[in-house]
Amino acid sequence: MRDSCGKKGFFGKDLPCPYDGPPEEPEDDRARALLVQVCGSEFAEGPTCCTTSQVEVLRDNFNQVEGLISACPACRNNFRSFFCAFTCSPEQGSFVNITSTQTTTTGQTAVKSVDFYVEEQFGEGFHDSCKNVQVGTTNGYAMELIGGGAKDYQAFFKFLGDEKAIGSPFQIDFPLTAPPELAPLNIAPRGCADNDLTSRCTCIDCPSICPALPPVAAPNGPTCHVGALSCLSFILVSAYALAVLGFLVGYIISTSIRKRRERSYERVALSEDAASPRIYARGLIGQTSLAQYVDDDSVGTQSDLRHLGRGATLLDPIDTVQPRHYPLNTFLRHGFYKLGLFAASSPWLTFCLVFVVVGLLNIGWQKFEIETDPVRLWVAPSSESKLQKEYFDKNFGPFYRTEQIFVTASPAGEDQTNNLSLTTSGTPVLSWDHLKYWFRVEEDIRALRSPNGYTLSDVCFKPAGPEGACVVQSIAAWYGNDLDNYDEDTWAEHLNECAHSPVECLPDFQQPLAPHYVLGGVPRDHNGRQIYLDAAAFVVTYVVSDSLDTEVQAKAMDWEQTLRTYLTDLSQTSADKAGLHIAFSTGVSLEEEINKSTNTDVKIVVLSYLAMFFYVSLTLGAGTVVRDEQGVFSSLAQWARSFPGFFKRSSTSSSSLSVDSRTAPHFFPRLPRSLFTGSKFTLGLFGIALVILSVSSSVGFFSLLGVKVTLIIAEVIPFLVLAVGVDNVFILVHELDRQNFLHGPNASAPASQGGFTTPMSPTSHHRIPYDASIREDADSGASMPQYLSAEERVARTLAKMGPSILLSTITETVAFSLGALVPMPAVRNFALYAAGSVLLNAILQVTVFISALLLDLRRFESSRIDCFPCIKLPSRIALLEGPVTGSGVGRIGRFIRRYYAPFLLKPIVKAIVMILFTGVFVASIISMQHIELGLDQRLALPSDSYLVDYFDNLDAYLDVGPPVYFVSHNIDVTHRAGQQALCGRFTTCEDFSVANTLEAERKRPEASFISEPSASWIDDFLGWLDPGKEECCRVRKRDPSVFCGPRDNARLCQPCYLDKTPAWNVTMDGLPEGAEFMRYVKQWLDSPTTEECPLAGKASFGSALSLTPDGTGVQASHFRTFHAPLKTQQDFVNAFAAAHRVADDISRRTGAEVFPYSLFYVFFDQYAHVVAITQEVLGLGLAAVLVVTALLLGSWRSGSIVTGVVGLTVLTVMGVMPLWGISLNAISLVNLVISLGIAVEFCAHVARAFMSAGSGLAIDHPAGQKERDERMWTALVDVGPSVLSGITCTKLIGMSVLALTRSKLLEVRFWA
Repeated sequence: MRDSCGKKGFFGKDLPCPYDGPPEEPEDDRARALLVQVCGSEFAEGPTCCTTSQVEVLRDNFNQVEGLISACPACRNNFRSFFCAFTCSPEQGSFVNITSTQTTTTGQTAVKSVDFYVEEQFGEGFHDSCKNVQVGTTNGYAMELIGGGAKDYQAFFKFLGDEKAIGSPFQIDFPLTAPPELAPLNIAPRGCADNDLTSRCTCIDCPSICPALPPVAAPNGPTCHVGALSCLSFILVSAYALAVLGFLVGYIISTSIRKRRERSYERVALSEDAASPRIYARGLIGQTSLAQYVDDDSVGTQSDLRHLGRGATLLDPIDTVQPRHYPLNTFLRHGFYKLGLFAASSPWLTFCLVFVVVGLLNIGWQKFEIETDPVRLWVAPSSESKLQKEYFDKNFGPFYRTEQIFVTASPAGEDQTNNLSLTTSGTPVLSWDHLKYWFRVEEDIRALRSPNGYTLSDVCFKPAGPEGACVVQSIAAWYGNDLDNYDEDTWAEHLNECAHSPVECLPDFQQPLAPHYVLGGVPRDHNGRQIYLDAAAFVVTYVVSDSLDTEVQAKAMDWEQTLRTYLTDLSQTSADKAGLHIAFSTGVSLEEEINKSTNTDVKIVVLSYLAMFFYVSLTLGAGTVVRDEQGVFSSLAQWARSFPGFFKRSSTSSSSLSVDSRTAPHFFPRLPRSLFTGSKFTLGLFGIALVILSVSSSVGFFSLLGVKVTLIIAEVIPFLVLAVGVDNVFILVHELDRQNFLHGPNASAPASQGGFTTPMSPTSHHRIPYDASIREDADSGASMPQYLSAEERVARTLAKMGPSILLSTITETVAFSLGALVPMPAVRNFALYAAGSVLLNAILQVTVFISALLLDLRRFESSRIDCFPCIKLPSRIALLEGPVTGSGVGRIGRFIRRYYAPFLLKPIVKAIVMILFTGVFVASIISMQHIELGLDQRLALPSDSYLVDYFDNLDAYLDVGPPVYFVSHNIDVTHRAGQQALCGRFTTCEDFSVANTLEAERKRPEASFISEPSASWIDDFLGWLDPGKEECCRVRKRDPSVFCGPRDNARLCQPCYLDKTPAWNVTMDGLPEGAEFMRYVKQWLDSPTTEECPLAGKASFGSALSLTPDGTGVQASHFRTFHAPLKTQQDFVNAFAAAHRVADDISRRTGAEVFPYSLFYVFFDQYAHVVAITQEVLGLGLAAVLVVTALLLGSWRSGSIVTGVVGLTVLTVMGVMPLWGISLNAISLVNLVISLGIAVEFCAHVARAFMSAGSGLAIDHPAGQKERDERMWTALVDVGPSVLSGITCTKLIGMSVLALTRSKLLEVRFWA
């Protein structure tokens, strides 16, 4: 072949002429010089098979790829040698065979197709030298542009030889075997690792010469295992098994020893009793074992037995049964008695004083604010990621806003809107009809106009400047957004070509669009090749510019809302019209849907509160003490039996026989008076109102201090305070019912109960009516007057239960306050509001609620109707011998007293409970190892939100990871040392520079989560100066200080570094520094990125550099790359951690300050600290529980037990989290803090009741265990019903209503 014989078409390229003559010398010296310049010194002499015009075409073609492959000399020189040999080699006829010809437009015969025979060795070497060459501007590889992404040399040669508009003008085939008369081209290929500087490439383009990075363990990598169990789990299981075995053996032995000691003690006691008449004079008491009275529901009977002492045996003298005295407890009881007496004696004064203070606290509502910004909500103000985001936004501008659409096929009869488990092997979505429909949709989107008149062109991101094209990633871009040139037979072939070679189908914004950006769910054949035509989805992404300027943001949001409305309507009609399912998200979607969820949740939460309010109000009066009254149902039954008496004639005169009026017929049923007077509906509402008032006051107080309210505070804290506050309400009301039973108007004398009479306590005379020093047993009523005033009863109620309320309140307040140590605003604010609300609620309960108790008690005793106290029922005749029908013990109390407490205190049951809950502890520790970090965005959305479908499609079909930027600052890039710390494509770059390290990390994506080559601005900038790239950096020939523009005539310009000394070279010697560096950088950033000069920086790196205000330096720059596709929350957490590890390594090695930034980092920053924060908060909370309970209970052993139970509760919750699919995050951390607080509420009251029910037996007394059992029985009976009624039932009712919510987040928040 030689010379040119015309073109195939009007716009085609020149075609070579068939030629079978000998090679000829170049026309002149200029032609020879041009040939040497283009093809190298091997053509410096001798004949050739090409003309000057062919060499010029060859030069122009080389210039087009120069910017892509020149960074790797081996690839560049192999590329030139390959085509120079094919075009000009004098031996051309030995390896090229013309197989067909064609007639050109000039009527000449030209080559149509040829066979080009190449040795396999050269082919493989050529491909290997180019396959890793990177193109930073696209975060891709040169092979994708010059070889169609070929994976071997045959595919590479096929791409080079195929006839196409951008490529070869005729067909070049590469047969694997040559006929005998021909000899394949056999040139020694250059390798990227050769020591020759004309061949050797840098680490970025030649992985084999990269220095090895220190090994890093991949996240979730292999750990120590014994079989299927982790080593820790195996140790725990083994230790548990041994502990259980040891416990059983020890229990059997200790039981035998204890029984032997008890028998010995009884023998000694009998002998002492026989010799001591003094003891007989004081009297012996009877056996008081549990079996004697567990079936008796009378508080009076229990009280008669209580004063005898718990755990006493037949042989115990009465003076051994003395209560436990603890000075602090005595002081608290005395103080609460005085407080209760004041609140009961002066209720209205108490109301006025307290409500004045509450009113002052609520003034803070004037500064009430709700925090809704996710960044300010979940990220601490001092968070490193938040500060880095602000730095990035300030220097480079905020990240783009994305509008993304997933389009899938919608098979008939299948509703994909509810398909939450999509797979990547769905029905193929690509068809001619679907394409035509979608092209019309995209045309509609381009024409959309917002209410304020904005279109896509007004808001989209345009990398080439205001006059450039919008970045729209869609398969429509492969067709130029127009199907007119395609039909049902040709569309598929073109799509396949574009998918395999995106460079041939450049979109308007002139960046290759790889198939994984626009196609999802692409299946593979048996050879592993992707079948693009069978893709399950295509993805459309509109990139919209964002800005710190609120006006620019408002413009984008205005158009996004219009797009959202359009897509919402489209998603409802596309299935019927085109058989397509649409899942989408816009820039405004997430915030709108979360707010919609919040608005829906408010109704459900309020309904839940109302359900709890009514439960509390209706159940408080269950223990009201009345005489000789039937229940509601028995009254109705009696009325039904007596009603027929209206129709019967009485045979007995009413005056001659006394008739029970209850059996006489009545027209209306005679309902019990307690239904009207004994209910405590008003008191319950008042108690709940105090809960609301405490939350309101806490909000007012902290709002005054500038602490903003969050959604968690608004929804969770009322629940929390209600659980704690209602428990205290039940405890106080139930204790008052017991006081009324013992000392109220309807109380029975001790003798009437068939019990024992005992003298007044010797410590009770000459003191105030109720002194805290009086022993606990006196409260039972055995040694107190039969009747006490209402004020005295209320005061005694607070005196007994006040210390218990104080214990739980201080413990919870301190535990919640410790949460304020967490820097995360959502958790910190929650902790402050929770602590304040709990404390204020307790203060209100021991003051104004006590006053309300007194007023309600007066109302009841004066027979006034609840809710209508102005109405007074007439008095009924009360029979003195009539029984007291109210026992002060409800159904739950009777169950605990008769069944639960006796059963629980059996030795074998206690052993089983210990073994069982130790097993729960071990199982929880094992399960905790599987807790994952993260918070799925779908949980924050209503279950029927369109974004749930979008996120499902995102996980199933998107194969692109989020971009990540490595930002370098505080480094002087105007000097060589700074440049070498960043660059990667020059021989003097540091081995572990930013570019080299990112490339090395990319090669181990399992540890770095980096999947794409990085865009190195410094390498592209210095490459732009290369005079070999004639269309890049140019200056005027007459005045080199003036740069040439893209439209300046080439004859007037020359390369910037054409005559520099030293010349441009890969050693960086002579490259610009200082002011000269900045002069060229500014021009580079202003130069448009074109096909002729792809290294220009305007489009690719226009926002990658932040110059100093005076323009004399670069204050920050970034290197862009991409994470691997991240599918799970754990992937995001690991990617965040890996990026920070990489940045820290770079900073340590180069001295430059480098940090990573990606859009999701600011939200995942919490997971870098959440484990430590959880340990800190829960650890300090448990420590606070230990200290407070030990001090207030007067026993470190009891405090340790309470702390252990609370800790076990929290551990159990954490153990359940993996089973329920709940991850550890800020919200679940709040739940754990709540569980700690509620667990304290469960334990504290029971623990104090146990400690208050003391005796004088020594700890090592043989009957000590029985004594502790009876004290525990008493504690369970006294406060167990109140705790269960106040917390458990209330919360279960409230959460049952919450099951109606559509928010998964709310379900997790309350049910977890």
